[in-house]
Amino acid sequence: MKEQLSYTSGASNQPLIGQTIGSLFDEIVELYPDKEAIVSHHQDIRLTYRQLKVQVDACARALAAAGLKKGERVGIWSPNCAEWAIVQYATAKIGAILVNINPSYRLHELEYALKQSGCRLLFTAGVFKKSDYIEMLYSLAPELNTSEPGKLSAEKLPQLQAIVHLGRSPYPGLYDWYSFLEEAEKTTPETLAERQALCCFDDPINIQYTSGTTGFPKGATLSHHNILNNGYFVAESMKFTSEDRLILPVPLYHCFGMVLGNLGCLTHGATIIYPSAGFEPEAVLRAAEQEHATAIYGVPTMFIAELEDPNFHKYNLSSLRTGIMAGAPCPIEVMKKVKTIMHMPEVQIAYGMTETSPVSTQTPPGTSLEKQVSTVGKVHPHLEIKIINPENQRVVPRGVAGELCTRGYSIMLGYWRDEAKTKEAIDPARWMHTGDLATMDEDGYLNIVGRIKDMIIRGGENIYPREIEEFLFTHPKVSEVQAIGVPDEKYGEEVMAWIKLKEGEMATEAEIKAYCQGKIAHYKIPRYIRFTESFPMTVTGKIRKIEMRQISVEELGLKKDAEIEMA
Repeated sequence: MKEQLSYTSGASNQPLIGQTIGSLFDEIVELYPDKEAIVSHHQDIRLTYRQLKVQVDACARALAAAGLKKGERVGIWSPNCAEWAIVQYATAKIGAILVNINPSYRLHELEYALKQSGCRLLFTAGVFKKSDYIEMLYSLAPELNTSEPGKLSAEKLPQLQAIVHLGRSPYPGLYDWYSFLEEAEKTTPETLAERQALCCFDDPINIQYTSGTTGFPKGATLSHHNILNNGYFVAESMKFTSEDRLILPVPLYHCFGMVLGNLGCLTHGATIIYPSAGFEPEAVLRAAEQEHATAIYGVPTMFIAELEDPNFHKYNLSSLRTGIMAGAPCPIEVMKKVKTIMHMPEVQIAYGMTETSPVSTQTPPGTSLEKQVSTVGKVHPHLEIKIINPENQRVVPRGVAGELCTRGYSIMLGYWRDEAKTKEAIDPARWMHTGDLATMDEDGYLNIVGRIKDMIIRGGENIYPREIEEFLFTHPKVSEVQAIGVPDEKYGEEVMAWIKLKEGEMATEAEIKAYCQGKIAHYKIPRYIRFTESFPMTVTGKIRKIEMRQISVEELGLKKDAEIEMA
């Protein structure tokens, strides 16, 4: 019998959407004018699709009045709010490219993103958590103090001409949200319709900066076609209809929020609910009960926080049925609890990356519990997946680990103004090389076993951190765990585990190691254990293992080991 290779493609009876975001938006408004489109709990805002269109069109006309042309860049630097979605749809209508700026960026990162993308206009929040956005902008562009709104000329930001504060507060040199919308009167609805008609679905419409572990972030450039279709097919997998109501606690600046959340709901006439500006576990639970939500999205750490919230049992979550867990591997026990005590039996796992719009695989309805908790599902409609040997680029047999590559409508147009990095990521046959290590089983289900860069090589043995994490998570005192490799003079690398204990629990290194004895191979037992209250992570909830390694090397005094060159 011929050996089965790790390649699969997503056949589908559902055609791809050949429209722009603006075109589909108008169709959905016609179909569901009086359905709630957006509910923003922390702002006390409710908008039907008809009401949303009024604000979207006003914002689009104001952008046109500000002189924004097709292909020019508009930045947004804000936590979750209704205005975020309005700007998203308004920029799409006039063909401007929306630049998503991480709400946790500081001055240096903000300056880089604005300059590298060439933003002409920026929408900004006021204050969020420890970030005073307005103060940072005056620090970066002191010329604002003597500028008229829309006429900025800043030495450090030569292309930026206008800044809009997403609020009512007046600041020198800035529009506030409401005065900016009044600019819409300078552009007729007919002019907006003409601008919208000039847009094509293959046009770039979004730049998202990926978290760089070394150097500056790269700007993944995505088209209408990329993100509109991905949002649609993710929601299709969950059988979304206009009756669904989604709680979205993940940040809108990331694909998870603006594509799977906003566009997934838009394509089905569903309702999106923002429970808070930033993630708050109880706000999610409260909104789910009050809004009779049917779905919740989140990364595993968010679901863990919701399940462990001291008031969890006070909330009635019986209206829930589905949702997505993505962004990081999900511990098996967490998945079981989400399916049962959170009333989400149809919850699905999704896998992807910003450069692929983002989802490439998802656990389809009917997936067995075993595969739901041990895989990231099957290839998405209209996409291809292969797993290759990184050394010779050949497709590996089923069950053998290799680098996951994906191809299809979802692949980004490229990294903004970075042809060299684009060529490193996308090969001449348009395969996106993810850098993730994966296996494919006989049914086409994928299991992500780690990052190529995260794999621990101890004395010639390849160790996948996920395997150690899953095992240690079965310890009754462990709430969260992350495994990394740290340098070692003898073995090249040793295993280290960072462990967060459940509230009120105490444990010792010896206790954890004893738990491992006889249950996992001796070389997989962590040599080092660090008990922690939190993990370094990106704003989207992805663990920054490179930062964990840096901290551990410093704390353990392993700098000399790190300098040893290995064959």
